Amino acid sequence: MSKTAEKTSETVEKTELPAFDPSKATDQLRAVAEKDVEQSKEALAKFQSGAEDTQKVLKSTFETAKSVGNELSLKTIAALRANAEADLSHLEALVGAKSPSEVFELQTTFLSKRVEMGVEQAKEFQALTTKAVTDVSKPVKDAFEKALKDLKVA
Repeated sequence: MSKTAEKTSETVEKTELPAFDPSKATDQLRAVAEKDVEQSKEALAKFQSGAEDTQKVLKSTFETAKSVGNELSLKTIAALRANAEADLSHLEALVGAKSPSEVFELQTTFLSKRVEMGVEQAKEFQALTTKAVTDVSKPVKDAFEKALKDLKVA
């Protein structure tokens, strides 16, 4: 045999493999299993906490949306009422007109006021819807930012 082959066989003969101790293996498996159970419990707790936070955010968002919807409905009814009153008032003025020139003047004034009224109502609705979008999206935005912050920490 060559020297390399002799050294290899000597090394194999002299090398002792550690004896397999089943009690140590059981302890190691138990430790790994306990660690996995603990990690699973932590993950479940985080999931439950996240689900509860999400539920709170959704509830808040839906309550805000309901409130904003009511506010928009009231604003719409008020605008429709104001428009109807202006139309009836104009109709009464037209009925009382004594000449075509007076009808023309009343109509011109009415249309000018209606345009101004429409522009003002549009501004009010725009302001209200902008506020509504901000109010409704705020809880979701805050929750999203908190989740991102928590992810960065973890």
